[in-house]
Amino acid sequence: MELRECVFIDGVRTANVRAHAQKGWFKELKPDQTLAAVYKALFERNPKVKPEDVDTVIVGTANPSGYQNDIGRLAWLAHGYPERVGSQTVSNQCPSGMTATINAARAIMTGEADIMIAAGVEDMEKVPMGANMAFPDQFMQRYFIGDIPMGNTAEKVAEMYDISRADMENMAIYSHKNAHAATISGKFKKEIVPLMGKDEAGNDLLVEKDQWIRETLDPAHMATMRTPFKLDGRVTAATSSPLTAGAAALLMMSRKKADELGLSYTYKYSFGVQEGNDPTIMGMGPAVTIEKIIKKTGIKKEDIGVVEMNEAFAAQALACIRETGIDKPNAPFDKVNLWGGAIALGHPLGESGARIIVTLLNVMKTEKPDAKYGIATLCGGFGNGVAVLIEKV
Repeated sequence: MELRECVFIDGVRTANVRAHAQKGWFKELKPDQTLAAVYKALFERNPKVKPEDVDTVIVGTANPSGYQNDIGRLAWLAHGYPERVGSQTVSNQCPSGMTATINAARAIMTGEADIMIAAGVEDMEKVPMGANMAFPDQFMQRYFIGDIPMGNTAEKVAEMYDISRADMENMAIYSHKNAHAATISGKFKKEIVPLMGKDEAGNDLLVEKDQWIRETLDPAHMATMRTPFKLDGRVTAATSSPLTAGAAALLMMSRKKADELGLSYTYKYSFGVQEGNDPTIMGMGPAVTIEKIIKKTGIKKEDIGVVEMNEAFAAQALACIRETGIDKPNAPFDKVNLWGGAIALGHPLGESGARIIVTLLNVMKTEKPDAKYGIATLCGGFGNGVAVLIEKV
């Protein structure tokens, strides 16, 4: 059987906002509502595609409990979409939204589907990280449970790869600087769906930008911040991704179907990988997945024009960049996170894998239109890295 081409028609997201009961701009919205907002935007922006035309909707979330219990199915039904359209939830910790995208692409490429929506959603206030989570006894016998929390893994990576606190703080500064520059210049407008929320005083607020971005950071203040994960450690809140809420979605279809509908496209799904690694250094996932893509496809590092690498922590992102040699050893980078990363934009766990693909497509089209290949990649709790290779058609 000959594989078909899977193209990206569109990608949207909500703004990423603080996951906070008082200060978060989406404090009165539930995750199904942010997810519904990106569905609505996809159909409004692409009127030739009707909800009933979609074969399946696949939604990634890191914590599928509470308001995120089987949210892929329940959110679709709750907001009036056709019952006959298959809709499901996948969970793979932080890469969940990217895993949903890979599954959607494979269904299209094998001919099982023509039109798919892949999405990711997370609200880390309403469904806290690790909610209702329990560990197998044998897992805790194999690994020391104190090494498993993400902040602890970041400290271990920083020590193993000799990532200095000063280098992490430099990366954080550029993450915010790039994200702020992209925001004020309107680069995110194409991907962010305006959504009504509430400001800290409870007044209506049209949320059109990410909440966490800082215009400036004070290096002197950053240097005085405590290290919460390890006594005299290196990782601080300033060099870590914050607790966030948001949703993202991608409209994908076979190239043949897109041509039949007269839809335009610029990029296609080329390749996807998942690679496991030691969960006590889970942040090294992007390093092993980038190397796996290069090995399996035969492309060269210099052929990769743009990289969106989720910044769970500056420690792990820097270690992965240096381990792979995909870019310069520290910011400002030539390829990686040109519009900022999760330290500034936020990291709504299961949403981020879809969000960085949405952003990658926009960066490639507007910032690096001559780039043939782009990679989106992120690490995941318990040691699951995922990456996708995007190719210009």
